[in-house]
Amino acid sequence: MKINTRHIFVPLLFACMVAMLSGCSTLKHSVKNKKKGKAKTEKIDKHRRHEIEKNLHGDVKLIIDEALEWMGTPYEFGRQDKGEATDCSGFVMRVFEKAGYKLPRNSAKQAEFCSPVKKSGVKAGDLVFFITNGGTKINHVGLMIDDDQFIHASTKGVVISSMSSNYYSTHFQLYGRVPGLK
Repeated sequence: MKINTRHIFVPLLFACMVAMLSGCSTLKHSVKNKKKGKAKTEKIDKHRRHEIEKNLHGDVKLIIDEALEWMGTPYEFGRQDKGEATDCSGFVMRVFEKAGYKLPRNSAKQAEFCSPVKKSGVKAGDLVFFITNGGTKINHVGLMIDDDQFIHASTKGVVISSMSSNYYSTHFQLYGRVPGLK
């Protein structure tokens, strides 16, 4: 019996390509540590971190410091584990938890929990909310690190983005301040 290697090779090649491509976005932002099985996250540049933190104080500094420690953590819906995987609301909830603030688990509930803030009053530590799925309900949250940039768990992992980008400016819904934030 003669085996046609083409019938084996083509599906095998296709399966390998799918496996490689499905991991691309995660591999850019994390490297698996084979000993512990945990992701090793990228760190933010020291100069950029200093620029972000230079005018921060109190709980806001603590919150932003913690958020920056999550940089590069891969995205996974329903997770909230620094350096391993997180989604947007889990990231925000855990960052604020580190400073002693208890927030709801999902982004829509976090938006309801916050006091609205006008664009002119936005500052580091405020939250920013979006509708990114074409629906009518808030489904994404980020943490402002200044009056334009925010840190959030995107599908590319925990990254810093700008409100002036076309994507985020068109999906923006509101800014909010966590009650009692000092």
